[in-house]
Amino acid sequence: MDAFVAVTGNSETNILACLLAKKMGVRRTIAEVENIDYIDLADNIGVGTMINKKLLAASYIYRFTMDADVQHCKWLTVSDAEVMELTAKEGSKITKAELKDLDFPNDANIGGIIRDDESIIATGDTQIMANDKVVVFTLPSAIKKVEKFFK
Repeated sequence: MDAFVAVTGNSETNILACLLAKKMGVRRTIAEVENIDYIDLADNIGVGTMINKKLLAASYIYRFTMDADVQHCKWLTVSDAEVMELTAKEGSKITKAELKDLDFPNDANIGGIIRDDESIIATGDTQIMANDKVVVFTLPSAIKKVEKFFK
């Protein structure tokens, strides 16, 4: 098998099933883990990808509370970081200069840009344009600051 997905109603069963699948040679495993306390444990023992319905719903709802145009928002369970896909609006602060010349928050990084179906790795010399989709990795302390760059 290339992948194994465990979605029983029991977090422990899903974790153990994924571990067994890994032992049997399955490269990619996905476990539904409803007990948030188990997420770090499952990650540390190499379960693979964990899905938590509450965290997925919270991320989905959270993106609608922001003023910026957020396409996707994902909370990284192993750290306190979030990954967001934002769309640069016409005239927004993020489009005014090259990244190195912007006072972008230190606790956030721009990972990449999608412009007209082309992927661009962000560097200091990169100029973000209106309608670019921008992938931002950020700590909670910088979310509001990042949001201001995209309004």
